[in-house]
Amino acid sequence: MLKSAVLFVVVLFSVSMSQAYEAFPKGPDATLTPGALCNRPSEYRYPEKIKYCERDVSSSQKAGIFQKYDQIGYRTRSMKRQAFKIDHYIPLCAGGSNDAKNLWPQHESVYEITDKLEALICEKMAAGRLLQKDAVEIIIQAKNHLNEVPEIEARVREL
Repeated sequence: MLKSAVLFVVVLFSVSMSQAYEAFPKGPDATLTPGALCNRPSEYRYPEKIKYCERDVSSSQKAGIFQKYDQIGYRTRSMKRQAFKIDHYIPLCAGGSNDAKNLWPQHESVYEITDKLEALICEKMAAGRLLQKDAVEIIIQAKNHLNEVPEIEARVREL
């Protein structure tokens, strides 16, 4: 009896710990956030003349993004709201959209890794050293492989 009780506690603890690691997404879910480019531009930017959308995400749209992610198993709404931002998967500066298909709840531990790279990518686009299609590929690679961000950033700096 004691053995099965101990086993139950170990299993319960293991399940809780694995769920704790899944409280928030480490990257955008491909089914909810496949990414989307701006289709109603307020202006065109960079030598390439990419479409640029002004930031326009309402509080209710943000709440809906958290709800959708929690419906697939995350627990973002039970965490501190200040620990998150609603991220544009494809950043606005790279021609991303405000559409829900381009938004996801990004935890601070993730955006601390990716935000600097996004700014660098957009600097390179502004300088005409990086095309939008390549920038989008780089961003998608980085946001889905956080461990590769330092190497990706080093390559982008060389452009």
